Amino acid sequence: MPTEPSTDLIHTVVLLAAAVLAVPLFRRMRLGSVLGYLVAGVVIGPFGIGVFREPEHVLSVAELGVVMFLFIIGLEMRPRRLWNMRRQIFGSGLVQVLVCGASLTALGMMTGYRPAVAFIAAMGFVLTSTATVMQLLDERGETLAVSGQRIVSILLLEDLAIVPLLAIVAVLAPDPAGAAAGGAAGSNWLKLGVALAAVTGLVAVSRWLLDPMFEILARSKAREVMTAAALLVVLGAALAMKWSGLSMALGAFVAGVMLSESNFRHELEADIEPFRGILLGLFFMGVGMSLDLALVIDAWAAILLTVAGYMLVKALGVYAVARLGRAGRRESLVRATLMAQGGEFAFVLYAAAAATGLIDARTAAALSAVVIVSIAVTPLFVPLLRLLPARRSNLDGVEAVQDATDVAASVLLIGFGRFGQIASQALLARGIDLAIIDSDPDMIRAAAGFGFKVYYGDGTRLDVLHASGGARARAILVCVDDKRSTERIVELVKHEWPLVPVLARSYDRQHAIALIKANVDFQIRETFESAIVFSIATLKKLGATAEEAAAVCQEIRRRDAARLELQVAGDLRSGTDLVIKGHRMTPTPLTPPRRAGKALSEETAEALGERRPGG
Repeated sequence: MPTEPSTDLIHTVVLLAAAVLAVPLFRRMRLGSVLGYLVAGVVIGPFGIGVFREPEHVLSVAELGVVMFLFIIGLEMRPRRLWNMRRQIFGSGLVQVLVCGASLTALGMMTGYRPAVAFIAAMGFVLTSTATVMQLLDERGETLAVSGQRIVSILLLEDLAIVPLLAIVAVLAPDPAGAAAGGAAGSNWLKLGVALAAVTGLVAVSRWLLDPMFEILARSKAREVMTAAALLVVLGAALAMKWSGLSMALGAFVAGVMLSESNFRHELEADIEPFRGILLGLFFMGVGMSLDLALVIDAWAAILLTVAGYMLVKALGVYAVARLGRAGRRESLVRATLMAQGGEFAFVLYAAAAATGLIDARTAAALSAVVIVSIAVTPLFVPLLRLLPARRSNLDGVEAVQDATDVAASVLLIGFGRFGQIASQALLARGIDLAIIDSDPDMIRAAAGFGFKVYYGDGTRLDVLHASGGARARAILVCVDDKRSTERIVELVKHEWPLVPVLARSYDRQHAIALIKANVDFQIRETFESAIVFSIATLKKLGATAEEAAAVCQEIRRRDAARLELQVAGDLRSGTDLVIKGHRMTPTPLTPPRRAGKALSEETAEALGERRPGG
């Protein structure tokens, strides 16, 4: 007799099926995955077909997606870089919260709210949805760009702002029991002390204990233990912050920043990434389930007017603060568009206000609906950013590749910085015609002064690659200095013209492995050969003959190529026995390990200086 499947299993299947159906559809319509998840949540939630009756249970689990996203962002930020952002965090971030909060409070009072209610409604909307903005930045490839990091810094300040806002709610709340004001103030000071102690403790643990722990675990050679440890770090940091009354996402971010200089940073990122993606999607689906459609239908006109008014006022405030901070017009418009919505912390603030009697339950539900609708409509405005005009003032004397008629050449070189300039010399010396594009107008003007014709163009856009003659090029050289841009260009070229050879500049070993797995025809780490030449010169200064120095460095090349091949087939810990670790080395022949894949084997054999059959 077959048994009935459990309810949890049915819910899991429905969640995955809704995501699999909705997200590709909305991405195909260029509306983004966020809106797809939200609509899927509305459909299967209690106000849709009713598969899920309690969306808060989904949200409690799915919030971990936001936590893991912030941990990965923290891994990308060195403490020094974060310190350099302090002015954006406590400058632009604080000013934006104050300006938008005051403007929205005034708007709420004009619409009939009491001052206290107008303030709570406004400050809840000021706290932008970290999950939504980070996902949109990630889809646009701007998370690590300068403009993206400015947005991240403001989001961090807004995450911190929830603590004093909850304290203000406690102060503003009616107190029928007549509790002493001194007791409430003392309680708030105690909470602040606990929060500071939690942050200090988390920094100390991340700084001095986690790296040794991962080193011990790495020796066990158990991949699943490393994954479990990575999850333990993220969830433990989030739990510590939650117990102290702070944001779980803030705790994960702090842990990520402290581990950003760890030797295990890339391994941690690879372990967390699969969990981050699916849980972040569940978070947006949980938000969609929370939308009270009955309330929206009953008061649709008032809710839509409130959404429009709040988003417009907040967007104007964000734009004004961005311009005040000397951001360009285009960057300010992008920031205003992405940050015009409310955020998930509004639900916490409204619930706290309702629990203390500061606002009634229906008002809290209506305000929550306003926030959810604002999150849902934000992805609809993002495609409009493509219509923003280019900054012509910065392109004086620079010819865009789309406007040129003679760009196509035998070789397309993307990125004409310090690496691309040197890489072009041998080709120009042999009379090979080059088409060169770059996205830095100042560099293009400087290159023109030396007789180089460089066109303006963003190589991460497929239309620019077509206009640059990518289809007719005999080879495409990717020499840009940004890892994500390089990977994006390789992905586009290999998908559009799989037979065109692609040679790319890689940033580090992790980046080189990613490019090899993307089927790049050749890659070289930007500092590898220069460091080898540097070490040869050092050996000569110390008395070695040219032949001895060359032999030692050839052995290092040999070992590095063999190790890289092992890492492509395995993981970053593979081939560690091939690293020279302080003992005297006698150069000996080394046969590289075999691996399926003709392109990689030929490249490795060439790096080792070995002759292949028929070659």
